[in-house]
Amino acid sequence: MEIRQTTPPDAYETLQRDPTAVYLDVRTPEEFAAGHPEGAVNVPVLFFRGGGSSPNPDFVTAVQRLLPPTTPLLVGCQAGGRSQRGADLLVTAGFTDVSNVRGGFGGARDETGRVVTPGWRDAGLPVATGPGTEKR
Repeated sequence: MEIRQTTPPDAYETLQRDPTAVYLDVRTPEEFAAGHPEGAVNVPVLFFRGGGSSPNPDFVTAVQRLLPPTTPLLVGCQAGGRSQRGADLLVTAGFTDVSNVRGGFGGARDETGRVVTPGWRDAGLPVATGPGTEKR
C-alpha cells in the first residue's frame, strides 16, 4: 500500500480539523525534547548509538499500545525519511489511516542542501519543547 504524503502546513490543518488525528513524531527522545510539533506523541523508530543507528524493535508494539489502528496518524521525523519507514511499518501492522509528513520538523533538502519542503518549525507552526510523550 502506498503511503499518503502531506506537508507540515497540511498536517497542521488536519490536526485542527480532526480532533482524533495524532502527530506521531518518530525521532529520538533527545530530538523530540529539543523541539516538536505541539501535541505530538513520540515513539522513536530508530536509535542512534555509537555513531550508527539501530531500529527500535518495540516501535510498532509501542504505537499499538498508545493508539487504535484506525487513528488518523500524521507520521513525522526531522526531514521525512524515518517517518516514511515508520509509516510503512504501521501500515504493514494494520494501521489504516497513515500519512507521511514530508519535510518533518526540520525540512527536507535536496542533494545540494537547499530546502525543498520547509519543516514544521520553519513553517511557523506551534512548537513545544521538553521530554515525554504528549497526547492531543
